[in-house]
Amino acid sequence: MTARAGSYGLVVLDVDGTLIDSFGWFCGVLNGVADRYRFRRVEAHDAEAMRRLGAREILRHLGIPRWKVPLIARHMHGLAARDVAQLRPFPGIPSMLAGLSATGAGLAILSSNREDVVRRVLGPEDAARIGAWSCGASIFGKARRLRRLVKAARLPPGRVLCIGDEVRDAEAARAMGCAFGAVAWGYTDPQALAALAPDHLFREPGEVVAAVGGAY
Repeated sequence: MTARAGSYGLVVLDVDGTLIDSFGWFCGVLNGVADRYRFRRVEAHDAEAMRRLGAREILRHLGIPRWKVPLIARHMHGLAARDVAQLRPFPGIPSMLAGLSATGAGLAILSSNREDVVRRVLGPEDAARIGAWSCGASIFGKARRLRRLVKAARLPPGRVLCIGDEVRDAEAARAMGCAFGAVAWGYTDPQALAALAPDHLFREPGEVVAAVGGAY
């Protein structure tokens, strides 16, 4: 059973689509990556439809075999490092991180992105609020990384709140018995996230602080 709001001891945060606004950048580089790795190019109307899909469905839709995924991910991470000056936290994220720190809950990052990129985008003050970092997770490897974070925190899974914007974030949280908070401002369509019946559906960053502090 997941914990009630206000009793979370650890908040595990996804990065892209949750803390960092990278969707526009992602769409801007995606077709170049598609040409390089020979998968289906994505038009504007297609990108919107893909926001309603999970990662496995997206791979099938684009015609990407599983063996290519690590190669594509490594290339995308290199592009993100190249273009890091184009990436910014979502509005309200610095205040959210400060508010979460003030609740006394521990903060952790669980991301497929590179730690150096995430630190540069967040900036030194906000990066310093993060007590544990687990970056470079494979596209379907978040559950294993989450297990290590929970074990290191020495908390029962029900006292851990995982926050993300994708179906795979919800799957990782549920595999560990952690609570899941979906954010409505990220890559995945909010209605698709609501259909997963998350423990929380956050419409703006301040609601995350309220949930962890017990006021949501």
